[in-house]
This record gives sequence, C-alpha cells and structure tokens, in this order.
Amino acid sequence: MLAAVLMLAACADDPAIPDATRTAPPAPAEIPGFGPAAEIARDIDVPWGLAFLPDGVALVAERDTGRILRIEPGRAPEEVYRVPGVAARGEGGLLGLAVSPRYPDDGFVYAYLTTADDNRIVRFRLDGPADPIFTGIANTSFHNGGRLAFGPDGLLYVGTGDAGEPDLAQDPASPNGKILRLTPDGAPAPGNPTPGSPVYSRGHRNVQGLAWDSTGRLFAAEFGQNRYDEINLITPGADYGWPEVEGAGGSADGYTDPLLTWTTDEASPSGIAIADQTLYAAALRGERLWTATLTGDTLTDDRAVLDGTYGRLRTVTLAPDGALWLTTSNTDGRGDVRSGDDRILRFPGQ
Repeated sequence: MLAAVLMLAACADDPAIPDATRTAPPAPAEIPGFGPAAEIARDIDVPWGLAFLPDGVALVAERDTGRILRIEPGRAPEEVYRVPGVAARGEGGLLGLAVSPRYPDDGFVYAYLTTADDNRIVRFRLDGPADPIFTGIANTSFHNGGRLAFGPDGLLYVGTGDAGEPDLAQDPASPNGKILRLTPDGAPAPGNPTPGSPVYSRGHRNVQGLAWDSTGRLFAAEFGQNRYDEINLITPGADYGWPEVEGAGGSADGYTDPLLTWTTDEASPSGIAIADQTLYAAALRGERLWTATLTGDTLTDDRAVLDGTYGRLRTVTLAPDGALWLTTSNTDGRGDVRSGDDRILRFPGQ
C-alpha cells in the first residue's frame, strides 16, 4: 500500500495540465544583472539538455526525438546528431548533455538517455557512433534524473532519480537516487567515498540540477514529493535523507539538510546555474526563475523573476561569454503551449 501511495504522490509532483491551450507570445523580460532577453531559437521539441562547445555554439537535446541541435544566434537550428536507442515515455527520453573539457583534443559529447531497458550515459563524436559508458540506471516514466556536468576536477557528475522506488536512494549498490562521480570513460572516479563505487552522495529523490560556485563547491537541485523542493550543498559521502526526510529536519538523524527549500507548487526545480554569488534555478511547475544569494554556506534573499512570463522553465546555464541561457518546457505534455514554444532564450551579461 505504501508503495502505491508513494507512486501516486510521485505522479502528482508536477501534474499534467489537461486541454493545453495556445496563448500569445510572452512580453520581453529581464533578469537582474543581465540584459534583455533575445530569442535564439523557437519551435524546439521538448528541449532538455544544453551544453556549449568551446567556440560558444550551443548543443540542445530534444527529449522525445533524440535529436541534438546546433544553436547559435542568427542561424536556424541545425540537427547535428541523433542519439540512437532513445525510448521517450513520460519524463524519460534524451535528457542531459555535457561536452568534454578536452573537446578540442577528443571531440566527445556525452548524453544521458532513457532506453527500453534502463537509463544510461553514452559518449560520441558528432560524426561517430554512440558508445555506452555507464548503464543499468533503473528507469520508469518519472524520476529519471538526467543531468550531466563536468566538474572543475574534470570528472563527470550525474544526477539520477529513484525511478519511483524510494528505497533505491538509500541502497549503496544502486545508482538510483544518487549523484554519481565518474571518470570520462564512465568508471567510478578515484577518490569517491567508497572505493570502486560511482556514488558520490545518496538519499536523493530526483536530481536535475548541478552547478559549481567559484570555489569549486557543488550544488544540486532536487524535486520534492508533495512538500518541499530543495537546493543542496553536496559533500562527498553525505546522505540527503530521501525517503526518510523531505526538506529540512533530518540533521539530528545524520542526514544533511538543504540550504534552501520551496513548496513544490513554487518550484519543481530542474536546471541550476551560478554566476558570481547568485544561484539561478529554473522552475517547471512554478513557471519562474528563482535567484538566491550565496553567502558562505547559506543561500539567502531568494526571489522569483520571469514569473509566468515564459511558462515552464527547464534548463538554465551560463555560456562561455557570460550570458545566461534559458530553455522553456511547455511542449512536454504538462504546460500551456504558447506560440513559438519551445524556445531558447539568451540574456547577455552586463
């Protein structure tokens, strides 16, 4: 019975909106510290992952088609790769992207995808085959995680979800409900908390945001069940409490409390980015961009911008030139589809 209740609650985290309607395009809006928005691309099919090549050109993953698009200002989107084996269902499909920090030498792009059997990470060159480097992450129609990012240490970090089985988040043998830390070849990274294990932290419900500050500290965004979404400061070996704890209040039992929480209707945070001392979190159900100030080990002064301006927001990331890029997610089956959705937006640095 408990499993059934948890599954039903999980499905209600970010509920579908029936009878989606088409509304007028949004008015221009701004983010403090950045210039006015410029629409870089429109009519993209469920954009999810967004990563930059060294020359500043963006690669964008379409969740349901498995396509990777080359996107840059002043040019029409161009399909440059189609990831094979993508099985799009529910929240699954082609999810996160990452570009190798040694891209000028090795030319590798990494993708996190849902297949018929699992969630996995593949590595490829844009003119070559996709080779699996990490497999066996349990999948379902929700809680697939999916964010990829290379850290300042040159290692690959992976946010996974519990695949609707909350106990997996506490199972040290499972990659689900974890943040993983891998070598570029997909092996457990040297120096992980447990030698030979890919697990960097555990007790996560559904991690879809990873970002580092200027000192190299890792922050993660996590979907709550029906109470609190979280922004966590990640330390190696820490347990963030799921499914025993949602939100704060677990420190007395040895769990690590979040730095910041929102109610699930305010956020449902996916991608996050950090610029200077400000953290940005793209909110799906909340349909806004959250900002919060980093001060030491705290996040304060959280404020919402773009509230309802563009609808559901999936990914926010900082470009090599200092601009902030943002993707909408209104065509994912849970939003009100607006003319031109989905779109890629660029806010230039000031």
